[in-house]
Amino acid sequence: MMTESTQCIASALRNAIINLGLIPKVVYQDNGKAFKSRFFQNVDFEEDLFNGVYANLNIHSVFAKPYNARAKVIERFFREFQEELEKGMPSYIGTSIEDKPAWLKRGEKLHAEWHKKLTDNHIPTVSEASKYINSWIEFHNNQPCPNDRTKTIKECLNSVQKQNIDVQRLDDLMMKTEGRTINKHGITFLNMHYRSEAILGIRDKVNIRYSLFDLSKVNVYSKKGEFLCVAHRVQKVHPMARVLGTVKDMEEYKYQYEKQQKIKNRLVKQIRKTFPKEELQVLDIVTEPTLEIEQFEPEKMVREHKLTPREKQMNKPMFDSDFEKYEWLMNNGCTNPEDRKWLADYIRSNEYNNLYGG
Repeated sequence: MMTESTQCIASALRNAIINLGLIPKVVYQDNGKAFKSRFFQNVDFEEDLFNGVYANLNIHSVFAKPYNARAKVIERFFREFQEELEKGMPSYIGTSIEDKPAWLKRGEKLHAEWHKKLTDNHIPTVSEASKYINSWIEFHNNQPCPNDRTKTIKECLNSVQKQNIDVQRLDDLMMKTEGRTINKHGITFLNMHYRSEAILGIRDKVNIRYSLFDLSKVNVYSKKGEFLCVAHRVQKVHPMARVLGTVKDMEEYKYQYEKQQKIKNRLVKQIRKTFPKEELQVLDIVTEPTLEIEQFEPEKMVREHKLTPREKQMNKPMFDSDFEKYEWLMNNGCTNPEDRKWLADYIRSNEYNNLYGG
């Protein structure tokens, strides 16, 4: 990875366990901030769900002493990697002034010309670099093991007793749990919204379990630990898909609009069954979908339908776009000169002409 992050560390740990076929008892690691994050290290003895990854896998975490390269065994591996592979790459530029290759040094015109002629200043892609590294690891593992010269490194690694690693179980153990509150967007996590019909209309605190390897969904649990549902990430929709969006945007727009209408119709039926007709008159108002599907709450619908026209004017909502404000004013009327001036200006705008063909 280009930067140190929780996700790349979790991916490295997962790949190491799968390739070695063993869950280690001790992990010896650096003092970086990401290594000490709550995702890995947090331990809550009162609630198992909030344990970090290492606690879930029964791994004891040990940190190297800061600014002490000799205490980091991996540094020896990095040095061998540099000497045997990095310096042989045409794009290698060195780690210091003294370590620069000849074609980059001052006055070495012949080396620079030959380097350009032979390599054409080619820089390996990520895919090519991955192949080079895999080939070097295979070469490195076939070298004699420093601890037992009669065997290769690969033979020593294969002699370790393997465990039956269930990849699905491993992914479940590496899931992290966090508390969230269900809001009008569903569940907001990492600046993304997750929704499910099972939590529709609920405003309560829940626990979510997520995996950094698949952020398209999260598992939702109640505060008592009961499994509620799997909430999926909401795909954002172009707000002007009909005019400015692509074919893909329009298809997503239609899909979410139809889904919204089904949810609305189902909730309207539930309300009609719950409340007598003389107390509730449901108005079939077809609304345009916004960037994200709105949450429908029976209590909110009952409250809104009991408002008089004057009360609706006095409780003007906040609008996400100009065309929503236009349609609301056309349905409920203007209550002040500012709204009338805004309406007159909007009717003369390009957006009005594009949407309503004025």
